Amino acid sequence: MARQLSRRRFMVYTLAASTLTVAAPLGCDGSSAEGVEPTAAGVSTPSDVLVTGTDEEMLVLEVTAANRVVVRLPRVEVGQGITTAVAMMIAEELDARLADVDIPLAEARKKGNQYTGGSSSVTSLYGPARELAATARAKLVTAAARRWHLPAGQLRTRDTMVIAPDGRTATFGSLTESAARIQHPAVSTKPKPTSEHRVIGRPTTRIDARDIVTGRAKYAGDVAVAGAKPTVVARPPTLGGKVVSVDDRAARALPGVHAVVRIAGGVAVVADSFHHAFKARDALRITWAPGPLAALSDAGIRSRLRAAVPPLGTPLLGTRQVTGEFEFAFVSHAPMEVLTAVADVRADRAELWFSSQTPMDARDSIASAVGLPASKVRVHVTRGGGSFGRRLNFDAAIEAALISKAAHRPVKLMWSRNDDIRHGRMRPASHHRIRASHAGGRVVSFTHMMASVNESYEQEGPAAQGGVTGVVSGSRVAGPLPSDSGLYNFGRVSGDSGGVELAMPLGAWRSVDSGTSRTAEEIVVDEVAGSLGEDPVAFRRTTLRSKRVKAVLDKVASTGNWGRTMPAGQAQGVAVHEEYGSCVACLVEIDATDPKKPRVTKVVMAADVGTAVNPRGLQAQLMGTAADGISTVLQAGLHIDRGAVREGSFADFHYARQRHAPLHFEAHIMPSRRDPGGAGELGVPAAAGAVANAYARATGTRPRRFPINF
Repeated sequence: MARQLSRRRFMVYTLAASTLTVAAPLGCDGSSAEGVEPTAAGVSTPSDVLVTGTDEEMLVLEVTAANRVVVRLPRVEVGQGITTAVAMMIAEELDARLADVDIPLAEARKKGNQYTGGSSSVTSLYGPARELAATARAKLVTAAARRWHLPAGQLRTRDTMVIAPDGRTATFGSLTESAARIQHPAVSTKPKPTSEHRVIGRPTTRIDARDIVTGRAKYAGDVAVAGAKPTVVARPPTLGGKVVSVDDRAARALPGVHAVVRIAGGVAVVADSFHHAFKARDALRITWAPGPLAALSDAGIRSRLRAAVPPLGTPLLGTRQVTGEFEFAFVSHAPMEVLTAVADVRADRAELWFSSQTPMDARDSIASAVGLPASKVRVHVTRGGGSFGRRLNFDAAIEAALISKAAHRPVKLMWSRNDDIRHGRMRPASHHRIRASHAGGRVVSFTHMMASVNESYEQEGPAAQGGVTGVVSGSRVAGPLPSDSGLYNFGRVSGDSGGVELAMPLGAWRSVDSGTSRTAEEIVVDEVAGSLGEDPVAFRRTTLRSKRVKAVLDKVASTGNWGRTMPAGQAQGVAVHEEYGSCVACLVEIDATDPKKPRVTKVVMAADVGTAVNPRGLQAQLMGTAADGISTVLQAGLHIDRGAVREGSFADFHYARQRHAPLHFEAHIMPSRRDPGGAGELGVPAAAGAVANAYARATGTRPRRFPINF
């Protein structure tokens, strides 16, 4: 039997087990929770399916005899708080204590959806997780009713237990074995209406907060695998450079060195400690051939991008134009935890541990790289200390696997900060040309043409292999950019894109194309308002299509005291964005008394994401996007000097630090009973646009190259 599941109704299955174990299918489309009902491997009934297989394609919930509720999560936790959000969904519908819910990360599966990205995790899990927990609760209540010979409707649940009218209690764990045998619960299996939510929508501290701050949380670098030795790689001075020759005699003679392995991306050293490995790496004498971009620097790349932007065409007759050309630099992801992967590759199998947003793709690519069937490669997903899109790619894991195979031993590979900034993935540089034509006090035509650096596939080695098709920036489909979601009533809207192919490692960076395209558009919206003699907020209010977007704009304008008098060199800026079924507005105040050292002093954000599962987590996400906007607009970017990335650490890649954070930050979450939309990347374009607009008003300039300190 195969039946298409609707977006709002998910078939829930009971897995054959000695404890209550239920599962809901997850669709392969990360933007929804739709899927196709799998054929049962066991006995089927009209209302349920008993299966005996694994949890492939499933979100699985188990109630253990120890009264723990366990959900193996087919997503990765990289600091965004998805484990907390899912735990809250489960606790809500089960009436369990949040402290009794465990959310371990599932290892790479053979099929299904394990993609973490596109701000899709909460959206895709919200339905299945609640259906699972509601079904489990109904079975547990029914099991208690049978034990006590009471009508199930008289029982209630609280704190991971069932409670009888006379005060008797039974923990879920004590009922799990009998509940597993129940096929037809005596009470409803439907999730609660939003009006009855007591956990979902309540600001909640992360379930892993204490583990993170006390060091108990385990990352790839904490994984202990017998015999796995610390490993680092000597890399070329230019992107894509090759080893011509290597003299490793001095390195091999140093204490603690176990192996020196030549690989496509450089030369690896395996040693007793990272200290020994780095010392030996520095002792290598390597002759390098320059990479394919050795004759190219920033000026040449910018020139090529400018030439690749499609022409704007002829403006409409009888209109006035507001135009702008904008340049955005390359940007490193620079997650706080550097890339680390543990690999144990044998002749007949391989096992790896690393943080991955795409573990199934990673497993298949690793299998191909080491010459094994995918069925013989096991990938354990660990939590990640930040990502921002970096862990969509798995170049470090492929490299670790190749080194392990060549060295004939397990390895723990760590990319240094310098490795990742100079040889890892980066947001592509791009050039934008925008023209807004207005007549009679309104915009009648809006055209946005752009060009981005695209990754050519002339490269070899892990950096080239560790890519994920379809998620790398720089491949935007030509089309109207500002009206993708009907944001502004701008009349005739058009757009197109060009590209410059370069052999350099690129990757999807938080908010992908929107972080540049929408930033440029919001700057032009401000300039159109100025050309029409209107206030930027008032102009947006009369031009925005969506009531929801107007509401978040009104919220930041009122709570941020838009229009207040400010000293010379200081100003406010505002911007909005709509994506992932959600919308956001941002108001920024900046002190640019010294235009070369601007400081954002205040940020006010408001977001409508539908049901906010954890408002506190969402506020943290918005705070992070504010830091991203401050960084990429004012100070953080990468230079290319004759085929090499100039920056190599946080000493020269100037991402916002505590001293650059706004003195005042507030985030307002708009009430809603809609299903959740995406939120993790939502705030970047609005924050970046608001920072740029505030800087422009404070300095009386029109910034066109970002970050402005380039």
